[in-house]
Amino acid sequence: MQQALAIFRALADSTRLRILALVRSMELSVGELAQVLGQSQPRVSRHVKILCDAGLLERRKEGSWVFVGLGAAATVDPMLAALDGWDKADHWMIADEARLAAVRADRASAAADWFENNAGEWDAIRSLHVAESEVEAAMSRALGDGPVGYLVDIGTGTGRMLELFAPRAERALGIDRSSEMLRLARAKLSEQGLANAELRQADLYALPLQDGGADLAILHHVLHFAQQPGAAIGEAARVLAPGGRLLIADFAPHEREELRSKDAHTRLGFSDEQVLGWFEVHGLAPVQVEMLEGGELTVKLWLGRKTGQLNEKVRAA
Repeated sequence: MQQALAIFRALADSTRLRILALVRSMELSVGELAQVLGQSQPRVSRHVKILCDAGLLERRKEGSWVFVGLGAAATVDPMLAALDGWDKADHWMIADEARLAAVRADRASAAADWFENNAGEWDAIRSLHVAESEVEAAMSRALGDGPVGYLVDIGTGTGRMLELFAPRAERALGIDRSSEMLRLARAKLSEQGLANAELRQADLYALPLQDGGADLAILHHVLHFAQQPGAAIGEAARVLAPGGRLLIADFAPHEREELRSKDAHTRLGFSDEQVLGWFEVHGLAPVQVEMLEGGELTVKLWLGRKTGQLNEKVRAA
């Protein structure tokens, strides 16, 4: 009863109803909400706090920004269903949608500017290995054509893996330490209309998921940046349900030492022995290993399935 009272009190305000409708469309920063609503950030923050206290929204800090998303589905879905039954489009909803389109355009413009400024570095690395389209096609083949359940993309970067595989997922979560990368990913997801995908700022060694909560985890060109790749694989395995899959795309061992200093690569690729050894330690049975040659660097795919049986042997990361 107390929760119901808090929810109905929280929604007994037109601005808060508008905020709920906007966040339903996409995660927004407090500043973006203020832009759409035409209100001050302190005022919007107070409204957001009331909605969060009622469990209808959640706040997530990313660097100096605070993003707002929907709360737990068990709390929010009944309210959204009721609003769908009662609401008809009014002038506020129409105006909010128009201003929301402007926010999407601003995000897309910022993302385009970033890519223009950094495209040279990305292209230099990509030119060293087989085309990324071939890597993505091989990943799709490895996962098959069926649904993927709850997808977690670890080190999501600009959100490309979510763009590819979230349409086949019940839910999708992209995780990255970089708030700048998450803003780029958020722009991409907004453009694609991927309502089932969300983003979180977190460390790959401490994923914000419970044990056994995911069905598929992806580490796409992430491990070579990791100081402890074995620990990263272990954390990915932790969040997988029994039978869940981990798909890794990364480089085979190479001698391009300049990538350490120029592009912050901590590891110069991985052997099958290393990766499959980490799989064994963390209860992952190997399903597929594939080599993608076609450049100075060879890309490899490793697919494992969680067995639930941990190996007590200790391997150095």
